[in-house]
Amino acid sequence: MAVDFSIESEFQERLDWVNRFVRDDVEPLDVLFPGCEYLPLDDTRRAVVDPLKQQVRDHGLWACHLGPELGGQGYGAVKLTLLNEILGRSGWSPIVFGTQAPDTGNAEILARFGTDDQKARYLQPLLDGEIFSCFSMTEPQGGSDPALFTTRALRDGDEWVIEGTKYFSSNATVATFLIVMAVTDPDVAVHRGTSMFLVPADTPGIEIDAVHHLYGSAGHEPGHALVRYDRVRVPADALLGEEGRGFAVAQSRLSGGRIHHAMRTIGMCQRALDMLCERALSRTTRDGRLADKQFVQGFVADSYAQLVQFRLTVLHTAWLIDQGDERAAITQIGVLKTLIPKVLHDIVGRTIQVHGALGTTTELPLMGWLTASFALGLADGPTEVHRANLARHVLADHEPTDRPWPTEFREYRQEQALERYGDTLGEGFDSP
Repeated sequence: MAVDFSIESEFQERLDWVNRFVRDDVEPLDVLFPGCEYLPLDDTRRAVVDPLKQQVRDHGLWACHLGPELGGQGYGAVKLTLLNEILGRSGWSPIVFGTQAPDTGNAEILARFGTDDQKARYLQPLLDGEIFSCFSMTEPQGGSDPALFTTRALRDGDEWVIEGTKYFSSNATVATFLIVMAVTDPDVAVHRGTSMFLVPADTPGIEIDAVHHLYGSAGHEPGHALVRYDRVRVPADALLGEEGRGFAVAQSRLSGGRIHHAMRTIGMCQRALDMLCERALSRTTRDGRLADKQFVQGFVADSYAQLVQFRLTVLHTAWLIDQGDERAAITQIGVLKTLIPKVLHDIVGRTIQVHGALGTTTELPLMGWLTASFALGLADGPTEVHRANLARHVLADHEPTDRPWPTEFREYRQEQALERYGDTLGEGFDSP
């Protein structure tokens, strides 16, 4: 297995440009238009954002998560990691680069499972960054477990009739269309009994009963909707992929979303670490700088070590994906899902502590990032579920022993050693 950490000079130049561009031109949008990332552009925002998007296109960096056949660059997961860790510094960066969730995942499953007509109607406007979409899967009681879903889709002639309620349908209030997961055959296993549907947002029967926001979010943000589908009728060709294969469609989308979260988390953590170091070097007490205090030095060292380990794990996972080792990549994506919330929580928490009371205010972005650490522990499935799945993957590569003591028991190891070297050592050998 070859391991190479070098990057082609041409791509490194692009990364250098992205780094300058995000810091100088994109991060200011976070304070000029806070919480407006997913709002349709008005004339004021468009005058600023459209020229930035054009610069990204001019540099060949628009929607880089896509393959060349869809207007992307086909960089592969490792290069996407190096790019997205920079974009993770700013809430506006994914919008400016055409990589915002949930639209990226929705575009990927449209590209993979959509018909030509569906791609023409939904995919191209999504890729152009002119519309938003919604992935409407989670339910109030069933959460993200399709086996507990109650939303049904029944065939009625040339139409499907969708009935049920979905929760945490992000951006439903601004979406042009929703991708809805519904049970189409309750009498078979979940991986054969659910289907995905493309539903225009203006379809009669779609009712948004409530919009909930993450703690600390602005009221004008699109938020996460409680959506009721009251006998919503869609044509037969609204089916995305094959009937009964909705679970497979969802899984293909969620795996990519999980590693994209991890890529962007690197950038958020790096920015928090930069803030931690700046504050430690700048803030003084009666007997010196905070940076001279061993507690604070421990914060810096622990945060740097966590970030280095996490970043290397993300890159290794990306490398596995590029090698086509899907099974290993799935296991490692599970590792990332368990690491994301803790790494972000720990690094941001230390940074808040070093900033003191100021760190808890809205004058700094830290509390928003701390909230994000909890949200990321729930996004794309609770961390605990992924830990249990990860444990099963790891245990599957091991075997039990049928002997009364563990295989590392000294007597067993000594027997094994003598079997290997007994003839050489002779009968008189007595281990010390």
